Amino acid sequence: MAQQELKRDLSNRHVQLIAIGGTIGTGLFLGSGKAIQMAGPSIIFAYLIVGIALFFVMRALGELLLSKGGYQSLTDIAEDYLGPWASFVTGWTYWFCWIMTAMADVIAVGVYIQYWFDIPQWIPAVICLIILLGLNLLTVKLFGELEFWFALIKVITILALIGIGVILLVMGFQTDAGTVTVQNLWEHGGWFPNGISGFLLSFQMVVFAYVGVELVGVSAAETSNPQKNIPSAINKIPLRILFFYVGALIVLLCINPWTELTAAESPFVKTFSLVGIPVAAGIINFVVLTSAASACNSGMFSTSRILYNLSNQDQGPAHLAKLNKNHVPSNALWISTLVVSAGALLSKLIPEQAFGIVTTISAICFIWVWSVILICHLRYKKTQPHLQAKSTFKAPFTPFVNYLVLALFAMILIIMLIAEETRPALLMTPLWFILLFVLYWSRKKKKESTKISA
Repeated sequence: MAQQELKRDLSNRHVQLIAIGGTIGTGLFLGSGKAIQMAGPSIIFAYLIVGIALFFVMRALGELLLSKGGYQSLTDIAEDYLGPWASFVTGWTYWFCWIMTAMADVIAVGVYIQYWFDIPQWIPAVICLIILLGLNLLTVKLFGELEFWFALIKVITILALIGIGVILLVMGFQTDAGTVTVQNLWEHGGWFPNGISGFLLSFQMVVFAYVGVELVGVSAAETSNPQKNIPSAINKIPLRILFFYVGALIVLLCINPWTELTAAESPFVKTFSLVGIPVAAGIINFVVLTSAASACNSGMFSTSRILYNLSNQDQGPAHLAKLNKNHVPSNALWISTLVVSAGALLSKLIPEQAFGIVTTISAICFIWVWSVILICHLRYKKTQPHLQAKSTFKAPFTPFVNYLVLALFAMILIIMLIAEETRPALLMTPLWFILLFVLYWSRKKKKESTKISA
């Protein structure tokens, strides 16, 4: 039925900007200060390593998505190569990933609004959710337009930072923190001032900074020309990582010695303040506000599509597969929004611990999703030679690079287990997977008993 199909209303412009939005998350604006305090200048290498790893994940996802025209989501791929259990667990885990991320972002919106208005943070958080819900209920194209402008604000801000930084470097500009020079990268304790341990401990926040990079894959079902748009978006990821993450961090650390930056404030605010822009704090506050709204918007989009696909695959309640007249999964969108709002309340009750717990659990669950993509790609390489022969978008260096990236993910999880700050969330996360496996087997047994009785 035409009414039961998602509308392909995202143009190449939308997909490209969704990809940019996915690779410039709130982790860069908010989390980089904490990561810099842990790792010092070596944080540049951490962002580079994780960024390269995720490019190979995306190339694997791209080849899988384009190998079969019927793929609409990650769950379709997981079912084909790992079985129904993987589709069920990965689909609900990916939904959970974005729910957790959106929880953190909607609370952040409330905090940022308090910079200008002295009102309880839950009020702007709820208003933001209502506005985004209303806009997402209208059309898929409107989601693309929102992300286009949200991403544009992020891009302009980072371009401004890098441009100003290059000018200050050439001038040898003097700030309250000293001379702007590339020597700031290594003159304050070297590249690894807190040792290898500090460098390794920063990986959790770096992983969280990249969550959403695979959103271009989730949006594949709603692109007008996936054969052209998906490869184009994925192949530009390395350039974006080098420029927006590594480039921005190099400039930040040339202007500010890493010892001048703290986890309590955005390094972007600090940098613009140092170079003498009086309205810097207000400008950056607006940028991080739009960044948080953008991440929440992406979360609502992706979670609603995940629930829609799960329901269509009989892995969720049937009513969540219902589309409204604009071909938007409205019931799924409502459910996701309600869960995010409940999470916002939880984050308000334990504000100091909530963000750290939520971001760690989100990072762990995203590692699961990315790992499933790599494992499915390995299965594809082993079992589908006829599809590989026709592939126009082959992932490079497989299967070696798949195993290498999986080993990196395993190392990051071990680091999270060792670190006191992330250990509680890591130990809590298996409860989610246990719940999913119990639900899957109970649903399976119920279906089998129904067939027998019929």
